[in-house]
This record gives sequence, C-alpha cells and structure tokens, in this order.
Amino acid sequence: MAVRLPFDDIRDLVGGMPAIPREARPARPGLGRLGELAGTVAAIQGRARPSAERALVCLFVASHGIASGPDRIGQARATLASFSDGTAPANAACTNAALGFRAFELALDLPTGDIAREPAMDERACVATMAFGMEAVAGGADLLALGAAGPDADLAAGAVAAALTGEPPDSWLPRGAFTEDEDAIRRALARSGTRGGDPLATLAELGGRDLAALAGAILAARHGRVPVVLDGFAATVAAALLQALDPAALDHCFAGRAGPHPGEARLLARLGLPPLLPDWGIEAPGVSGALALGLVKAATAVAAG
Repeated sequence: MAVRLPFDDIRDLVGGMPAIPREARPARPGLGRLGELAGTVAAIQGRARPSAERALVCLFVASHGIASGPDRIGQARATLASFSDGTAPANAACTNAALGFRAFELALDLPTGDIAREPAMDERACVATMAFGMEAVAGGADLLALGAAGPDADLAAGAVAAALTGEPPDSWLPRGAFTEDEDAIRRALARSGTRGGDPLATLAELGGRDLAALAGAILAARHGRVPVVLDGFAATVAAALLQALDPAALDHCFAGRAGPHPGEARLLARLGLPPLLPDWGIEAPGVSGALALGLVKAATAVAAG
C-alpha cells in the first residue's frame, strides 16, 4: 500500500473542486458588464440571485528568510499594528464599503528558509499553512478578497512566478528590488530545480507562508462556492499555482487590479483574468481589494434592485 504524503490531500481537494459555470446570464437586463458581473457571482455561489451580505477582505502577513534590508520583521509587525489599531488605509477602505476585514499573522518571528540555500518549507509545513489559510472562509463569507501584506511577499512570489513560467526572475521582481535579491532568486532556482515541475513542490521550495495560506484560502473558497477577488501580485501567483494543478481552478476568481507590480498584468493575462479596476498605482495592501470587492458588492445590489 502506497504511503500518502501531505501534498496528496491537497491534490485530492483540487481534484474534488465543484464545477463552476462561468458563462452566466446577466442577473438583470440593461446593466451591461455590471449585470454580467452579478450574474457570474450568482453562478459561482449556485444561487438564483447573488449574495453580498458577508463580504470580507483578508490579508496574510509572513516573514521570509530570503529578505534583504534592515528589520523586515519589525516592518511586518508595524503593518499588523496599523491593521489592529484601525489606522491603515485598508481599514478605512473596508469601513467605507461596509466590508469585513481580517489580517492573519503567520509566525513572523520564524522566517521561512533562505531559498537561495534551502527550501522555504518542508511539505508538511506547507500543507499546514495552506490549511490555516482555509480558515479565511470559516466564518461564512459570501465574497472574499485575498492578499498579502508583508514587506517581502512579492519577492518570494517573484521566485515562484519565475519557476512556473520559466522566464528570468528580473521580469517578476517588484519595483525597487535590490540586485542581491535577483541574484538570490537565481541561486534559488538553480538550487531547487523546480522550473516546470510540481507546482506544490515549487510552493514549498520557493514560496512563503503567505503564498501557501493564500493558495489554501482560494482552494477553500472554491469548495465553499465563494467568489474570490485576487488583490495583488502574491495572491495572483498563489492562484497561478492552483491553475497549474487544474486549468479550471480559478473559475471562481476575479482579478482586482493589474499593478503596480510590473509582472502582475502579464500574469493575469496568462491566467485569463481581466482586472475589475485600472491600475491606479495603489500600493497600500488591502485597498485595491476593498475597492474591487466594493464594486462586486455594488453589482449584486444593483442587479437585485
């Protein structure tokens, strides 16, 4: 009898995803793309009319061993503190749109491995973090926006994107990345040998807890028939990992916006997800997700009359 590995449970969940009909009729005639958006939300939810009573923005904050620069954990903690005391732009955006908001800390004092020298996580830790991310839908949300808020989330996401696409890492790095960051990612890709390989192994080798939690949340939302808005490059890369496992894995997902990360629009085009919002250059975590989720929520209200 074959021994089951932790990733086998994730593959079972991917294989058991409910089918989603994305070619939905408008929920109400005369509303153009707004009606189409509401109709698609209803189809994802499996309802005659879409629901947006419990819309929620979730952000994941983690620390990465590959990070350069001073006091990265301190920066991440400051971000979390701003969420807790309600002073972050995301708090205001969610309050304005009557959205719920949660920020999840992912073992900030225990950075993942330095991927230039070792795997970020082992298989068991990766699956455990994906399971933690699945808690984002445990409260019964009917709409969900997902993103990462740590200072180095896009750095790890760039390494994963380079491995998934086979393109040079410099095309997937955030603006302002250091030369040593690019060199470290090149060493990580050479060390791990994950280019074109198993997406879950790529996540464990090169990703971070934030990417793992995001992938888990997206997967859990699919099983719960909860529409997801992807907020930012890290969430988009986490979604790309799932699509690499199953081409239909993102049929319940929308892209919030394309930018300001230089590779985000290109990756969204690969995923077949046109953004709901233009690139307004918003870098504050959670704000674009809240604005896009507010648009989806408004579409459901208008369609319902």
